[in-house]
Amino acid sequence: MENATKHAICAPARRHRTGEKMERVVFVYTTYPSVVEAEKAGRVLLARELTACVNILPGMVSLYRWQGTVERGEEAVMIIKTRASLAEAVCAAVKEMHAYATPAILVIPIESVDQTYLAWILAETEGGKP
Repeated sequence: MENATKHAICAPARRHRTGEKMERVVFVYTTYPSVVEAEKAGRVLLARELTACVNILPGMVSLYRWQGTVERGEEAVMIIKTRASLAEAVCAAVKEMHAYATPAILVIPIESVDQTYLAWILAETEGGKP
């Protein structure tokens, strides 16, 4: 068995340097009322190079309180994979394109990431503008 510290596959997400600054990966979690709306938003984020990848998970059921009433809705979850320096721009773009008055937009820091996957995310989002 090889020495795990010598050949680490996953490393803390904050250790990758781009130029002189530390860069890390974050996921931005949001939901959409339909897969069609989620795909449309995902394609815009990809075209703007604000994300390397979006995962769209259809068929989620949400139970929530809205204006004093318990509601049920069927939604599509979207997980947006990006660099931390673009998180604010991603959140603004999601909010701008979103049909909901109060969309869930959550930035989730990633503790550890495979280094080749990190390099791919950073390369694919290099042209994104914060």
